[in-house]
Amino acid sequence: MNAAANPADAMPHRSWFGATKRLSALGPIMALLALIFIGSMLSDSFLSAGNLSNLLTRSAIVGIIAIGATYVITAGGLDLSVGSMSALIAGLVIMGMNAAGSSLGDSWLVVLIGIVLALALGVVAGSLNGVLVVKGGIDAFIVTLGTMGIFRSVITWLSDGGSISLSSSLKGIARPLYYGSVAGVSYPLIAMIVLAIGAELVLRRARLGRHITAIGSNPEVARYSAIRVHRVRILTYVFQGVCVALATMIYVPRLGAATPSTGLLWELEAIAAVIIGGTALKGGFGRIWGSIVGVLILGLIDNILNLTALASPYLNGAFQGVIIIIAVYLQKGRREV
Repeated sequence: MNAAANPADAMPHRSWFGATKRLSALGPIMALLALIFIGSMLSDSFLSAGNLSNLLTRSAIVGIIAIGATYVITAGGLDLSVGSMSALIAGLVIMGMNAAGSSLGDSWLVVLIGIVLALALGVVAGSLNGVLVVKGGIDAFIVTLGTMGIFRSVITWLSDGGSISLSSSLKGIARPLYYGSVAGVSYPLIAMIVLAIGAELVLRRARLGRHITAIGSNPEVARYSAIRVHRVRILTYVFQGVCVALATMIYVPRLGAATPSTGLLWELEAIAAVIIGGTALKGGFGRIWGSIVGVLILGLIDNILNLTALASPYLNGAFQGVIIIIAVYLQKGRREV
């Protein structure tokens, strides 16, 4: 009798769980559409081609970083150092490109050297974070908080508190990395879309993606399932470093220089975007497309604040902080259902 009753008793719970899961997937999209509607109502220039192009291009930089953050968080980790890492990579790459330009002449070869150098630095920085967290057994929050301070201090020392500038000729040669486009679609946006599609396919279809999810859900069970937990977790930090390097190299031509404030609060934006998009902060579930939607939501909020007088744009960080708290609270509520 109990066996017959139990399935019927469980049906409302399963129905409620399914509805909650669908709502969590639709929520970010609904919020994005609502912001587009609000922006179009508040500003006549919001839907202009120039504004939308600028919005998408700027969002793509943080979007690329958020893709890496999705992997790290899905595996149960955290990286607070991405903004400082970007500043340090930008400074070292600019110094390297200026030196190479003096020897080889300003050309696309120097820009290519800069790209390779940036990616190598990203791998080193990501590996450092990953090894300290995984092999060192130190909490990810502590490790990346520490490296955040280290990276930011080193770039401040290298720039002597000022800036490290890319030579004007190299800046002109590298300009297409940020300002170039194909059929009206900017290179940064193309890079983000291609990377997002690849990362989503790996997370959903590849063995590595399944291992990342399993480790985030329960690392001990994953270890008993013959998953190389340490190696996979380190790989997520390395991938985060590569994403930061790629975003930085695309962003360098826009800045033309690296300063101690380069990449400031990018870690907040990336983590906020990932959580808004539905990735579980505790790990075990990730959603790349959701992270991209989250980045666009944050970009729209910033854009609307800049175009209207609703609130000061300087409060954008406050809005992002509130959004993170609300998103984490909602996740807590779903876990308790």
